Amino acid sequence: MASIYKSFTSNDITTVRDMLHEAVPLTGTIVSGTYNDGNIKVYSHDMFESVFDYPYLSSSANHIFDLTNGYSNNSALSGATTAYNESKKINVYNEMAQILAGFDETGAVREFDRDGDLTGGDKIQDAFFVNFARLLTKDEIKKQSFTLQVLTGSMVTSSMDVLTISDYGALTSYKTNSPAGEYGILYTGSAAAENSGVGLIYYQAGIAVLTASIFDGDNLTSARGATGYNIGPNMANDATVSDNYDNVSQLFVSGSISGSADAFRNRLYNISFNNTIEINSTIYFARANHNEFNYSSNPTYLSSSTIVVKDDPQELPRSFVTSVGLYSADNELLANAKLSEPLEKNPTDEFVLRVRLDY
Repeated sequence: MASIYKSFTSNDITTVRDMLHEAVPLTGTIVSGTYNDGNIKVYSHDMFESVFDYPYLSSSANHIFDLTNGYSNNSALSGATTAYNESKKINVYNEMAQILAGFDETGAVREFDRDGDLTGGDKIQDAFFVNFARLLTKDEIKKQSFTLQVLTGSMVTSSMDVLTISDYGALTSYKTNSPAGEYGILYTGSAAAENSGVGLIYYQAGIAVLTASIFDGDNLTSARGATGYNIGPNMANDATVSDNYDNVSQLFVSGSISGSADAFRNRLYNISFNNTIEINSTIYFARANHNEFNYSSNPTYLSSSTIVVKDDPQELPRSFVTSVGLYSADNELLANAKLSEPLEKNPTDEFVLRVRLDY
């Protein structure tokens, strides 16, 4: 260990923050066909279902996202006589709204708003929720990178269209009035008009909220589709319908939550976004002046009172720097940075070693 220490000044230390991004593509074939639903975990509580990239019983399976749906107490769907597990659906909506939208001045849970104006505007009262795994989103979803494509139209006649939903313009127009952090509005076109949003994407939370109205007028099923035809290009195999609903409102009211999640999965075409990894760094500039660190504390540096790295006693002293140690105030070693090769130091040289700590 070194026998002398040199203190850092404020001019020797700086901090930086870097953002690294990865592209995350999720194809509809993974979530609605490739593994014949072996990668879909359905729970007995019927509050949500989990989607994996491989059959979930496999040790190599990775959790991708959770799917659920719900509606507000103020929704037109609330109180229907044909309602199935309505309390669960309302609880799901309220739980997500509490986390993502928060409470108003009266203590009431705020409803999701199409244009991000929590005090007014057109509300999203019937919603699908896609909660992405932290494995994919990392620290957050990159703004203006989120795109979700769903199939709309008739399942029976296979006359289906791909609807592209994205956070157009979010890089400069994202919202900050959420307890969960920053969020953007999801549109079906880049020319966004007031109250034209069809959903919200919460970047730090990694949750997408989509209004159920994107499927208005579509015949929906809570299984894969009727035997004899496919639901768009994502169907790997046909399967028998367990329940059939004329529209999304019927599905939300009379179907189970997992059934609604199945219907959404079978309409899912593609999802893509860039995640963000935030790397914070402290950079230390270890400065060795001409009269510093010219001797080593290594016992083998001297032999019979002679510096072993000198061939001629008249030569200037010299040492070979191999590492930089960072110490606490009481001289306890906290970090050790190794050089790729020894660096010669003598009284005629000065240099600065840059040490970076990432966290």
